[in-house]
Amino acid sequence: MKTHRISVMLCGGTGCIASGSMKLRDAMVEEINKRGLQDEVSVVLTGCNGFCAQGPVMTIYPEDIFYQKVAVSDIPLIVEEHFMKGRPVEKLFYKEPAKKQTIPLMREIPFFSLQVLRALRNKGMIDAEKIEEYIARDGYQAAAKAITRMTPEEIIDVMTKSGLRGRGGAGFPTGRKWEESYRVQDDQKYILCNGDEGDPGAFMDRSIMEGDPHVVLEGMIIGAKAIGATKGYIYVRAEYPLAVHRLQVAINQARERGLLGNNIFGTDFCFDIEIYQGAGAFVCGESTALMTSIEGKRGMPRTRPPQSAHKGLWQKPTVLNNVETYANVPLIILNGPDWFRNLGTEKSTGTKVFALSGAINNIGLIEVPMGIPLRQIIYDIGGGVPKGRKFKAVQLGGPSGGCIPEALLDTPVTFEDIEKTGAIVGSGGLVVMNDLNCMVSVAKFFLEFTADESCGKCTPCRVGTTVMLDKLIDITEGRGKPGDIELIQSLSYDIINTSLCGLGQSAPNPVLTTIQYFRDEYESHINEKWCKTGVCRDLCTFYIDEQKCIGCGACARACPQKAITGEKKKPHKLDQKLCIQCRACYETCKFDSVKIGPRSMREELMMEEEKELASEEPQTVETV
Repeated sequence: MKTHRISVMLCGGTGCIASGSMKLRDAMVEEINKRGLQDEVSVVLTGCNGFCAQGPVMTIYPEDIFYQKVAVSDIPLIVEEHFMKGRPVEKLFYKEPAKKQTIPLMREIPFFSLQVLRALRNKGMIDAEKIEEYIARDGYQAAAKAITRMTPEEIIDVMTKSGLRGRGGAGFPTGRKWEESYRVQDDQKYILCNGDEGDPGAFMDRSIMEGDPHVVLEGMIIGAKAIGATKGYIYVRAEYPLAVHRLQVAINQARERGLLGNNIFGTDFCFDIEIYQGAGAFVCGESTALMTSIEGKRGMPRTRPPQSAHKGLWQKPTVLNNVETYANVPLIILNGPDWFRNLGTEKSTGTKVFALSGAINNIGLIEVPMGIPLRQIIYDIGGGVPKGRKFKAVQLGGPSGGCIPEALLDTPVTFEDIEKTGAIVGSGGLVVMNDLNCMVSVAKFFLEFTADESCGKCTPCRVGTTVMLDKLIDITEGRGKPGDIELIQSLSYDIINTSLCGLGQSAPNPVLTTIQYFRDEYESHINEKWCKTGVCRDLCTFYIDEQKCIGCGACARACPQKAITGEKKKPHKLDQKLCIQCRACYETCKFDSVKIGPRSMREELMMEEEKELASEEPQTVETV
């Protein structure tokens, strides 16, 4: 195999592809060939690198130089200066937000250096469509060990001792789930992978499937050996075309090499995998709804018992785990349960993958040890809140999770500790909010999602979430009444206690946590008809404090309605008749001169404007 002097690892995840990484690859290959460097420089299109907001990104090995936000126009410069003259291009280095300093080496950037990679160990390191590169990094060794040297009982024992809990949201012990299915006797068993990632702000499983598809297959092969399954399905939403493509390539390659199909590794173990594409229904992330969908029926949950381990897909014993869970399995088999437990806590072992998004500097995909404080994730790895804004809350667990305030940022990220806050770890979506976010509006946003995604099978979820949403809409539009908060809380507990599946049972979580930690915002909306963040347009008035305005004109330039006027270096005025409460002026002003008042203030200001106009009109005098 040819060894190159320089390896260019170019991110080929969905985010970077959307930013133009395919054009970068073509331009890089063309420039390298033009310079006659094709025998010295290789270009590898990898899966997601993780640093999504900085894309397109590339890492140059062996120096470990990290380039961000690379454009096609930068390619000749990189080839000329870096590859030919040995001088890395400084303008493309990462710039740390807090210190404003450039960091050339990827391993020294806090976003990367503070992570511990296990499930994501191959991210940005291999070509996802070449099985040889996965094998070169110990790929399929765990499957070989499990199939040729271990009994099902031994595999299950290792998984149980590791303490691995499902990474899809529920956190159920993986070993216990596998053991339950193993003990059921039947002529046919199934093992399923849940890749139906539907949470807003979540892209953990997507990145693994796109960047390291073989690790998912290997984890499923080991699980199939443990429970006695001969058939597996990977359930992926059709909205993930790149993941579907790379998984299918991986399946084809594994079949060609005898890693799937009959008599794997020369044994009597036979197992194959098929991809099933879902239509994007959020409820199909629920286990029984997912199985119903694979059966060709409308994706709706079933009542339990019986549990899926006894009667799942087509009424046969079935095990379902999510993508990240399977990605951990091969390393546990290779290194043993004690190795896995050396990170995390007693009840929450190992690492967890999170998708950082929202009001945070370093948006992207991370993997950290369980037990790490939320504060360290947000400020040390995430780089804190941008543009000098203040942290307000973090939404953990997606629409089924909850909003955690600043006072609880030192909470360790474990299944049990996060649950105490009213949120859940969930599949790993982590959305940061700053002081510009209205928490009532945030609760409404997530409830709109779950109410819309409810399958409608059970009344508590179908009707209850709709009634709750109507109440939240009333509150954000100025029709809230005293007692609405208590009514919403009561209704929330009814929905949680009586809904059929996890969607309804967790849908009220964002509402309950925002009421618990930000009740003052609800009360302000209801009693004062005032959204103090300016998000709810019907409950706010924007005006300019003339004592603070220095007349810089930034707000006037930002206003889409031309509602702000004034001379340079003199206080400006905002015409209430033209203002549409878009908040552009408030977000633009750096001198705290744009203020937000209650809805009632708008009428008062309009009356003052009319009086001023009347006084400025010329008086006509009658002559006799």
